[in-house]
This record gives sequence, C-alpha cells and structure tokens, in this order.
Amino acid sequence: MLKHRLFACAAALALATGITLSASAEDKHPDSKGPSYTPQNEIVGQAKMEQPGTKPGVPVLTAAEFDEAKKIFFERCAGCHGVLRKGATGKPLTTDKTRELGLDGLKDMINYGTAAGMPNWGTSGELNERQIDLMARYLLNEPPQPPEFGMADMKNSWTVVIPPEKRPTKKMNKVNIENVFSVTLRDAGEIALIDGDTKEIINILKTGYAVHISRVSASGRYLFVIGRDAKINLIDMWMEQPDTVAEIKIGLEARSVETSKYKGYEDKYAIAGAYWPPQFVIMNGDTLEPLKIVSTRGMTVDTQEFHPEPRVASILASHYHPEFVVNVKETGKIMMVDYSDLKNLKSTTIDAARFLHDGGLDSTGRYFFVAANASDKVAVVDTKEGKLTALIDTGIKPHPGRGANFVHPKFGPVWATSHLGDDSIVMIGSDPIKHKANAWKVVGKLEGQGGGSLFIKTHPKSKNLWVDTTLNPDMDVAGSVAVFDIANLDKKAEVLPIAKWADVGDAAPRVVQPEYNKAGDEVWFSVWSGKTKTSALVVVDDKTRKLKKVIKDPRLITPTGKFNIFNTQHDVY
Repeated sequence: MLKHRLFACAAALALATGITLSASAEDKHPDSKGPSYTPQNEIVGQAKMEQPGTKPGVPVLTAAEFDEAKKIFFERCAGCHGVLRKGATGKPLTTDKTRELGLDGLKDMINYGTAAGMPNWGTSGELNERQIDLMARYLLNEPPQPPEFGMADMKNSWTVVIPPEKRPTKKMNKVNIENVFSVTLRDAGEIALIDGDTKEIINILKTGYAVHISRVSASGRYLFVIGRDAKINLIDMWMEQPDTVAEIKIGLEARSVETSKYKGYEDKYAIAGAYWPPQFVIMNGDTLEPLKIVSTRGMTVDTQEFHPEPRVASILASHYHPEFVVNVKETGKIMMVDYSDLKNLKSTTIDAARFLHDGGLDSTGRYFFVAANASDKVAVVDTKEGKLTALIDTGIKPHPGRGANFVHPKFGPVWATSHLGDDSIVMIGSDPIKHKANAWKVVGKLEGQGGGSLFIKTHPKSKNLWVDTTLNPDMDVAGSVAVFDIANLDKKAEVLPIAKWADVGDAAPRVVQPEYNKAGDEVWFSVWSGKTKTSALVVVDDKTRKLKKVIKDPRLITPTGKFNIFNTQHDVY
C-alpha cells in the first residue's frame, strides 16, 4: 500500500507536468526510461515575471539563476504544487514550509524524494547537483507572480485564417470523417489526422505544444484541439484537406476545450479552461473570437478558504440544458455555466471534492462522473437537475479519462474507472431506474496490472474492457495492456504486449490510451517513445485481440492521445 501511495503522487506529477517517472532500484529495468517532457517556449515558465525581493538570511539569486529556476519549477513542479506553490496533488511549498526545512533539508528532499510521493529528482538523474542547489535556494524565496492574460492578450493572439463565409458550403473531400482519428504528436507541437479506414495520414497540422485533448463540434464538422501552452486550433474537416481555420491563446497554460451541444446551440459556442490564469473563456464556435472571460478564483469546498489558483481541469457540454460543466480542480467545485445569455451569465456551483480532474457521462448522457484525485472519490452530477447525486469512495487517485460504460452481467449498467495509485478498476452502478439498489455504489472491483493507469475504454458493440498502465514504473507493465471479458469479469485479464508488437527498436516505450474506431471493432493504442526514438500506433482487432496493424511514420513523433471523431462527437465510451 505504501508503494502504491508513493507511486500515486509521482504518477500524478508525471501526468500533470509530462515528466516521465524515474526508475527506482526496485524496477525491473532501472536503466530504461520512457519518453520525457520537452518544454515549449510559450508555457508559463517562460513568461516574464518580476523577481521577488529577499529577506535577511534568504539566499539571493542572480537574474540568470532566477530565470533558470523559474523555468525548472514550472516545467517540473507546478503541475503538482501549483504555480503559486499553494499545493494540489503535491504539498504546499510556500516559504513558511520551505524555510522550516532549510537549505539542506530542501536539497535532500529534491535529491532523494519523500515518503509523501515526491520523485527523486537528483538520484534519478533528472536534476544535477548544481540544479538541486539552485532549486533549494529558489524555494526559500517567495514565489513569483506570473502575468495575467486578459481579453486584450487573447485578441492579440486571435487569428481567423479562413473566415466562415469563405469556407466550403459542403464536404469537399472523400474521407470518411466520422472514422478519422485526431492524434496528438506531443513533442512536435502537432496533431496527425489519420484515416481510420485506410490507416493513412491525411494531414499533419501545427498546433500548440503537447495537445491535451481534441473535441468535436455537435455537427461533426469542426475539430478543436488545445495545447498545454493554451493555444487552440479550430480545424475544418469539410475542407479538401482538413486544416486550421482559426486559432487563439486563452492563457499561458491550459488543458480543456469543449463546444456547445444543446439543441439550438450546436456549433455556436466554444469554451476553454486555463491552468494559468485560473479562468475560462467562452468564444464564438466558428471563429474562436473571445466573448466572455470568467475567473475561477474563490473558496475551497472543504475548508472554505480562498484559493488564488483554482485551475480548470476539464469541461463537458450538457445535452439537457445550454450549459457547460466546468470542473475547478483546487476548489473542488463544479460550475454549471448557462451560455444561453452571455450578457447575463448565470452559473450554478456544485460542491464536490478536491482535486477535480477528468470524467465522462453515463450511457444515457444524463449523469456526469468526475474524478476527485486527492480525495480518492468520484463525484456524480445530474446534468438534467443540476445537482450533486453522489460522492463515491474509489481506489487511490482515480483517473478515468472519460471512463467506460458497459452492462455488468449481475449489476446492470455501470461506469468504470482505473487508478493512478493502485491496481483496482472500480465499477459504479449508473442506472437509478431499473437497478436502483446498485445506483451510485461501487458494485465490484477488478484487479489490473498495477498503478499508473491513465485510461480505461470499451464500446457499446464490444465485449471487452481495455485498461492501460502507462505510468507504471515497470516498463514491461507500462508497455502492455490488460483486457477483460465483460461477460465473464471473474476471469483474469489477458495481458497483450502492445509495445513488443510495435517493434520500435531500442526505444523504451509506454502504451497509452485505448481508443475505438467508429464501428467498435478496432482498438488503437499509442506506443509513446522518446522524441528522437521511433514511436507507433498499434491497431488491435477487438474481437480476436490479435494485432491488426502497426502504423509507423517518421512524422509520428511521440504520439499520445487519440480521439475518434464519431466517438468524441457523440460521447461514446
């Protein structure tokens, strides 16, 4: 259990910052490291910030040292500890805490890690002795305040490449758009559009750095992608060759984008949430023109204390009301934002738990399940009634992606999540009508390969449940997937060696995110290797669980997330 908890925080940090987990002495392959994060120069760590003044006894940093330390902190530490060091998945690193530890204590903590789960940045080789000393001195100083990013900044970054009136009035290509995959090429700052029928690359587009998610408009015409540097690309899938028609930056760091899906508002609005500044912005759906910015700063759900940095973790569009479901990480609050009247914007705030992350709808599209990582809970929201339905205890640090919906042989419809911090796959009853006794309860648990799972997936036409273990420190585990038979869940999972099937040479790849094609008879996996190593996409036949296709191309640089157009458009998971 202790090892699981140690791994959980390290894995969460790896997820938040993109840093690969360092191998420990207990790992089977201590010298094998998977892909690591290569920062892009537009992330928050590159922003100009005023160096705080120092106090007597506090180390003074030169301007060059300050800039270097700031960059390291925002690339490696802010994802868990927060930009202002107030704490999130990781503990607070405010000066009242760091000065108690002192210079030597901080150096030891950075070098060796902690029992609370902080990785061993020094002994792993990620930071050298000079950098460790620098970071310890940096943490004894007050944190710098990053700049805000308001309407003027957004409009300065906003570009309409092709205005709506000059775009096609009908589909101009022969591609089966509904079975196209939008694939993140993380370190290249690109996405690849891949034809799911032919397995051929349609186009590769420049985007923001490390695209976090792709979302599809209600009509299926427009694809929205957002990078961790808060850049959004709006892509028109009707063009002869699908390409960017508008782009904008909505902050300095971000994770989420979504579009309006309620009847009568299809394709009308888009929304994006930022990590810094803590805010979200509503935009025109066909141009990305910024219309309304809303701050998420406020009180936490538990201690009801002011938090200066509540980041927008994820956003989902309601099918029952003209509302966006905005999940605010640090406060643990869910905002139901009514976009029917932007001049008189209304929102309902739902108290959930900290720290909110990602989630998805149940099979009916009414109930939204979202992970509260730090609380080891999943919150359930009724999007029709606009109320919290349940807070459910799960395993350690649930991380569902959008989760998986299927019918349990005994308990009826369930929604399932895997976990960063342990090997459990938890199934929660999701039918309050025909299976009321099981609704909003953990009705069963499956045993996966280990902690470090990021995504779980099935399909309405499939009998399989697929679970990755991308961030597991054992590279054999990280390079394989577990698949369960939904009709016989007592049966042990079959483990498939996806990375070995990919045959990427001397790379040490991790396998991430099962994603179905539209028909539900293929499952695609990203075999994610280092930036200078060979990566691949592996396609598996869902029925036979046999290798069907390996897609390799020099342009497929560090592929991670994949999003099938039809399944993303219709919330099929």
